[in-house]
Amino acid sequence: MDRVLVIKATAGEDSPERCNQAFTVAATAVASGVRVSLWLTGEASWLAVPGRAAAFTLPHAAPLDDLLAGVLAGGTVTVCTQCAARRDLTEDALVDGVRIAGAPSFVEEVTQPGVQALVY
Repeated sequence: MDRVLVIKATAGEDSPERCNQAFTVAATAVASGVRVSLWLTGEASWLAVPGRAAAFTLPHAAPLDDLLAGVLAGGTVTVCTQCAARRDLTEDALVDGVRIAGAPSFVEEVTQPGVQALVY
């Protein structure tokens, strides 16, 4: 059975270490050949806006825009529908390849056989 890792990032610049951990694990998993779906919720939603991941800094951490690019290269990135709406974000305002989807899609992903979900 093919394993899938679904990672939900619930923090952005408000909790940089927690945010960076989610992106680091997601990018590392993609680089290791694992199928990855990264969900950006809450303040992490902003990081799907062009330029926002590049502006994110955390000492001794890989650049967040590089991690995001790594995830997009081999996995999927989704911004929560409600989180996007609360921030007036639309798909055309996001980095190419990032989609917007809601709780039904998240639940469908995490309840499939062979899926491991992590929340940061």
